[in-house]
Amino acid sequence: MSQPLLEVRDLVKDYPSTRAVDGVSFSVPQGMCFGLLGPNGAGKTTTVEIMEGILPPTSGEVRYRGEPLGTRFHEEAGILFQRTALQDFLTVRQSLALFRGLYGRGLQVDEALRTCALEKLADRDNRKLSGGQRQRLLLAIALVNDPEVLFLDEPTTGLDPQARRNFWELVQSIKARRKTIILTTHYMEEAELLCDEIAIMDHGRIIARGAPRQLLAAHFAEVLLELPRQDFPESARGLPLELLETSERVEITTHDLEETLRTLLAHRVPLAHLRIRPPNLEDLFLELTGTELRP
Repeated sequence: MSQPLLEVRDLVKDYPSTRAVDGVSFSVPQGMCFGLLGPNGAGKTTTVEIMEGILPPTSGEVRYRGEPLGTRFHEEAGILFQRTALQDFLTVRQSLALFRGLYGRGLQVDEALRTCALEKLADRDNRKLSGGQRQRLLLAIALVNDPEVLFLDEPTTGLDPQARRNFWELVQSIKARRKTIILTTHYMEEAELLCDEIAIMDHGRIIARGAPRQLLAAHFAEVLLELPRQDFPESARGLPLELLETSERVEITTHDLEETLRTLLAHRVPLAHLRIRPPNLEDLFLELTGTELRP
């Protein structure tokens, strides 16, 4: 069995009033897109910042190619942070050239522009970029050293649906080059589309890990029925059904679709807006971490 590119071993991070990461271990093979998911305060950002070499762990370690993080890792890693400040009054090309100059090896500026579809924006002041264009520039900056491992920290937060999908296509093209990607995201559709394997964290620990389809198959052998919350009468809440209520809808999990439909009809539950679908990663996330609002 080949050595993993990244290994996280018994990682612990303590702060004065809390343990943010509590004994986390996993490994990431080369060429994989690995997603780290979790609600606010789960410990995923702290874990990734330790993996990036930004935070020191209280105990445990991260190893790259079998060695502690060091010069080789910093030369071969690229990071797209959740928030990044760019130098004012520089064009897209100049911004890329600035960061490219920090490395002894990597992509040519024109190649980075092509990789992230920035050729037509090369001479635009980076202050005048849209949200999606700015994220493409930040991705290009993360790629200027032609990294072997790329960290993407919630890269599509705040983007409109079109810009988000364009960004996903860029990430898929990077995956096709056998680059290793560590992704944190709150968008379950994004994780399901891009990730070969995911780990779900809560309260500082990994509570589920595996390929998205395998995890769904392990946790759900059912179908889901969705109804608008206003269509689900109070009298039906006492029925022997497995219900999950959110602010907008009621979800019913069932092994026997026909029997469930008969039960709903018998109790005069309107079905005009009923939706039947297989479970997805968001359902798994909510089942494992709950639906309550986190601080």
